[in-house]
Amino acid sequence: MRLDNRAARRLFLHRHRLAEAPEGAAQGAALEEVIAGLGFVQLDSINTVARAHDLILFARRPRYRPEALWRLVEGRRLFEHWTHDAAVIPMGFYPAWALKRRRDAARLAERYRVWQRHEFQTEFDRVLAMIRDRGPVCSRDLGPDTPRKAGGWWGWHPAKTALEYLWRSGTLEICHRSGFRKFYDLSERVVPEALRAADWGAARTIDWLMRGALDRLGFATAGELADFWDIVTRQEAGDWCAAALARGDIVEIAVEGADGSERVHFAAPDVLAAAEAAPRPPGRLRVLSPFDPALRDRKRAERLFGFHYRIEVFVPEAKRRYGYYVFPLLEGDRLVGRIDMKADRKADVLAITALWPEAGVRFGATRIARLEAELTRMTRLAGVSRLAFADGWLRHG
Repeated sequence: MRLDNRAARRLFLHRHRLAEAPEGAAQGAALEEVIAGLGFVQLDSINTVARAHDLILFARRPRYRPEALWRLVEGRRLFEHWTHDAAVIPMGFYPAWALKRRRDAARLAERYRVWQRHEFQTEFDRVLAMIRDRGPVCSRDLGPDTPRKAGGWWGWHPAKTALEYLWRSGTLEICHRSGFRKFYDLSERVVPEALRAADWGAARTIDWLMRGALDRLGFATAGELADFWDIVTRQEAGDWCAAALARGDIVEIAVEGADGSERVHFAAPDVLAAAEAAPRPPGRLRVLSPFDPALRDRKRAERLFGFHYRIEVFVPEAKRRYGYYVFPLLEGDRLVGRIDMKADRKADVLAITALWPEAGVRFGATRIARLEAELTRMTRLAGVSRLAFADGWLRHG
């Protein structure tokens, strides 16, 4: 079997909720359904225009506003843990993270001991007693924000490390955030008892995670399936694919890349019909977060769309090719450019510094009008009221 590039892009975007019209309700059950469809939404603190999680949801539901996400967290409809990074995840998925919590408990205990010896473990009883007595706490409630000695990972003091360990291993949960600061509470006060008590075991968990990853990616290599949730190991993913292939649960299919080359992937047996049925993505221009799930795997995005993207936050300014935090632009089933912009909230403007079209893409009057319409829609999310374009903002090459 073979999936041509155009069909592969349509299916991929459909599974990432980018092939449907960007409209509809964006709070409560409707928003929860979008997040469940994606599997999770990555959290990130950088707020040049809006935070990554807000941009991810806004790209799919422009009525979205940040408070709607945190209402779901505080309403115990979502929990926070790690995939490849910090993320909000549907509460119903909580049993699948038992494997992650067990593995994190062992891995982080050793990692933190190397860093802080046993200092963080001596804080466990104090941290838990404070939370039992006082309710949710943040790291600032436990002591100074600086470590007892210079240096250290993120400047964490032992009590902060204890908080993170107890959360990652399952004793605590993040119950809400305030100004993006995390507040922790006892798991039994946050997660329903039935979900905490559920014991799926490793085999069932791996099967659930692998099937869920394949459903959301449409087609994938074993490594891409392992990386999706970042819970299953590469070895476990390879073993699962071999067994599922032998059972006929999955098939091998050649997927055409943007450059015409082909690579063998795993997919559900009905992948060709699913690709054929996938809707054509709307032509509206949309700004994507650098952490959008459709772009998280940079190599996959480059194979599918011919779009080379690297975030330059950690690149010295003089060495940046584009900018500190540049946003990809999606139009239909193509990534057509990238834009450097920032919300200047004191000046009340969304300041557009530069836009670089992709090779072969022309930003004429019609496309620029669509871009301005999308950026105008984004101003409310960014907390400003108007656009400001720098001289020479439309670049070439």
